[in-house]
Amino acid sequence: MFEIDLFFEAIPELLEAFIKITLVVTILGSVMAAVLGLVWAILLRQLPSLVAAPLAFVLDFIRLTPLPVHLLLIYYTFNSLSGLTVGVLVFGVHYSTYMAESYRAGIESIRSGQWEAATALSLPPSRTWRAVILPQAIRNTLPSLGNWAIAMFKDTPFLIFISVVEMVTAARQFGGQHFTYTEAFTVAGLLFLVASYPTAVLMRKLEKKLAY
Repeated sequence: MFEIDLFFEAIPELLEAFIKITLVVTILGSVMAAVLGLVWAILLRQLPSLVAAPLAFVLDFIRLTPLPVHLLLIYYTFNSLSGLTVGVLVFGVHYSTYMAESYRAGIESIRSGQWEAATALSLPPSRTWRAVILPQAIRNTLPSLGNWAIAMFKDTPFLIFISVVEMVTAARQFGGQHFTYTEAFTVAGLLFLVASYPTAVLMRKLEKKLAY
């Protein structure tokens, strides 16, 4: 039976885990993934194929293997790092491989005529990227990046594999202490919804606004 008192009692504890762990990993991991993803996308396009091919293989390997494997591998390999640090690094690198694909699609959507015009104007490659290609590519990519950030947010319960007490783990512990789990997991679900739904709405509006 649902106990409303336990529902309200669980809120402060879960909210603390949400802010200190779930939100921190999502925000820092998203920033890291967005920056690294752009670096991967540019390197894959600019590097000679002899170098780009091994890099593409490594990125595919990261993208196509489960996130918990990466968490456990890094956590037990680098014992000096805290679980939170491992979480941020692994989430950032793992999702950077997905964001790199979004950036790649954005870059390839730029018409070849603009590359040719930049060459005809003798623009150096760095200025071509900064002034011509990236502003348009990032504009095309932003909604997709937002969706990856939401996906990362929903994957944070995987932190349980390295003993980091994020919101869902805190809900499980709260339920174990009170011999009922419905109230705590209801709070956790609502907090996920409250945080992710406005972001999803914002992404949809952004997608419409940026549409050509």
